[in-house]
Parts: sequence; structure tokens; C-alpha cells
Amino acid sequence: MSKHKKRSWAEPYKIKMVEPVKMTTREERQKAIEEAGFNTFLLRSEEVYIDLLTDSGTSAMSDRQWAGMMMGDEAYAGSRNFYHLEDAVRKYYGYKHIVPTHQGRAAEHIISQLMIKEGDFIPGNMYFTTTKLHQELAGGTFVDVIIDEAHDPESEHPFKADIDLNKLEELIKEKGADRIPYVSIATTVNMAGGQPISLSNLKEVRKLTEKYDIPIVHDMTRVAENAYFIKDREPGYADKSIPEIVKEICSLTDAATMSSKKDALVNIGGFLAVNDEELFDKARNMVVIYEGLHTYGGMAGRDMEALAIGISESVDYDHIRARVGQVIYLGEKLIQMGVPVVKPIGSHGVFLDAKKILPHLSQDQLPAQSLASAIYLDSGVRSMERGVVSAGRNPETGEHNYPKLELVRLTIPRRVYTQAHMDVVAESVEAVYENAKDIKGLKFVYEPEYLRFFQSRFEVL
Repeated sequence: MSKHKKRSWAEPYKIKMVEPVKMTTREERQKAIEEAGFNTFLLRSEEVYIDLLTDSGTSAMSDRQWAGMMMGDEAYAGSRNFYHLEDAVRKYYGYKHIVPTHQGRAAEHIISQLMIKEGDFIPGNMYFTTTKLHQELAGGTFVDVIIDEAHDPESEHPFKADIDLNKLEELIKEKGADRIPYVSIATTVNMAGGQPISLSNLKEVRKLTEKYDIPIVHDMTRVAENAYFIKDREPGYADKSIPEIVKEICSLTDAATMSSKKDALVNIGGFLAVNDEELFDKARNMVVIYEGLHTYGGMAGRDMEALAIGISESVDYDHIRARVGQVIYLGEKLIQMGVPVVKPIGSHGVFLDAKKILPHLSQDQLPAQSLASAIYLDSGVRSMERGVVSAGRNPETGEHNYPKLELVRLTIPRRVYTQAHMDVVAESVEAVYENAKDIKGLKFVYEPEYLRFFQSRFEVL
């Protein structure tokens, strides 16, 4: 009797249009990375073979989305596409009101300015760069209350984005509920390696915040990916649909910021979603000052239409299973090769453990930045640093913040690359890992004041 073997899978789409990419020589890449100051963000797109810098705005839209683009109503006020978008947000996410923005960080700016006052503390399940900065610019201090397992790349905890309820309640008791404007919940947590939060934990967080009358603000950038992990890993949810799980996650929160450039499969756009009428009125007034009228908020009508369609496609099970599955495929391949990565594999990228790959470099020598540069030099694959450079400096001392996780992110755009591309990436990382001892550290030669990982320049030590 024959044994069942694991069957191959294929992407759940057909390729209808192609974009040629340039193959470069090592000499060309050496020149390019030096001119970019060893910062992969400063490379030109045409110098990149496989672009895994980010999944933000880099995904491929569907034929339905492109058709929707032709139906753009570019009226300054009351665009019909806004109302299609509003209907989609209410149907799939359940929030009452939306304020469109040009992208997610604009929504972060608005909610931070409206809810945070000087001296406030904002607890959350690990920081995200732009979110934390907007909270600080509004006068607040972010406090990480994620479970300890999130800071351990070897931990196989299935929900490393869970909040430590003891840490959260201790902070509330120490600072006072009146100094905590909201709890910040991300689905999934990027800086931990694309890790999900469980619904059981979120329900407990909700119960605790209701006790102290503190709202929850949801960074829902990758909520469908989080829902997939809940369906796959959390007891009691195997038979629930992705839309049902997404709706339940959102129902446990009071407001949300969305960078639609991730889950929702568009190249630009975002929104702030709220349930509270008074907060909605203030946000709608504020968006007119900083973004545009409250019925477009920095987005063209055609982009709002593509977003409304993208939301419905993002919760399709075949799509989200293949999207996360491609990431897991790359991650498992690297694990088989012996490459140290964050476990379990997250939803939107594979995170290389730069501390273990480059043990001869201290964090002062910027190992993740060095590793990202080395991978590009080897193959033209562009990745990005998620370590001491991204963590920035302590605003009081001026010293580097030293996160426990020093990572390089191989971020997979949605519906863009095939398994063959993943194989090329894995082979490149393996080659770099085998010669890791030859990689030298970097030092800053230029550093902007905010979000330094985007524009800093480095040179080899």
C-alpha cells in the first residue's frame, strides 16, 4: 500500500502581464551598493533583481482591481468610490466610520494627535517604527507589553504577538488609567517577525481594558494574515471563515489604522476607522487640514475603488493561504539549509537572525544592515534591516536603542513572485551564510533625525 506524500502547490492565479527585471553583475552591484551608502532603501529599483524590501504597496493588483480603476469617480466631493470603500470597510471589518488617508502613517498621525496628550503612555504589542514616532511626536511614550517569547527568535510560540496581561495591568496601575489614552494592538506584529495575536488573548485584553475604561486602537495592516494563523493554529477556529475571524478581531477594538498597501492589495492608500461619533467628527475635520476632503483624504477615486475590491480579495481563503504559504515555503527552505531565522515563520516575510549569522559583529557594528548589503551584493536580492538602525536612538540620552532582535527581513510582495524566485532567494542567503565570517560591519556616515533606517548612509568599518 503506497504512502501519501506531500503534494506540490501552485500560486492561485495566472500571469497575464509581465514586467522584465534586470540581471546585474557583481561589479555593477558593488558600485550600486557603495553609491547607496550600503542602505538598501537608497538603491534604485532598476538595480534590483528580486525586490524583497517591503510588502507595502508592492503587491500585484487583480484584473478586477484594474477594471475598477477605470471606474474612478474623480469628483472632488462625494465620489461614489468613497461610498464603495465605506461599504467594504463596514461589511468586512465592521467599523462604523472611515476617514480615507493617503497611507497608513497619515491615519497614525491623526489618531495620535487626537487621542494622546503630553505625558501619556501607550502600551502595545511591540513597537512599529512610524506608529511609535507619531505617538512620541504627540507627547506620548510607547511601552512594550508583548509576551517575552516575542523577543526570542528560537521560541516556537504560535502567537508571539500576544499581550502580557500582567505587564499591561501593572502599567495601568503604575501610571493611572487617565494617562493611558488607548492600548495599541497590531495584527500581525512586524518587528517580532510577522507574528500573530490570538483571539483568546485579545478577548482577555478587551476584558481588562473595559475594566479601566481604556479603548483599543488596532493597527490592522495585516489583519487577514493574522486571521489565517488563527484559523490554522487556534483551537475552535478551524471551521471559521477568514471573513468571520477578521470581523471578530475588529469587533474587539474601538478604532483602527490601516495601511492598505499591505493586506488590501493596492499600491497606495489607507484609512482611519472609528466607531465613536465624536472621535469621527474630529478626525474628519482634521483630515481636511492635512490630507484632503473627508471623502477622498489624499486618495484618487480610482484608488479607492481598487481598495474596496482589494479588501474583498484579501479575505479570500485561497488567496491568503497561498500568500502566507509562499512565505512559509521560503522560511522552511532556509531552515532546512541551516540558516538561523525567526520561528515560527511569520505572515509577510522571513526574518533572518543577524546576531546568529554574524556573531563576530557587535550591535554597534550594525550586523543586520551589513547582512542586507551582503545579500544584495551576492545576488541582487534586496532585503531590509530590522535591528539597531530601525530602533533609532533614545531621545533623552542620544544613545542607540538596542533591541533584542537584530533581524534582516525578506519581505514577500503579494502575487508578484513565484516559488522559483523563492528558490533563488534561499540559495543566495545560503551562500552568504556560508561565507558570513568575511562580512565586515558598518558605521553611520549620515543619519537623519527621524526614521533613520530610510535615509541613513554607511561605510564599511
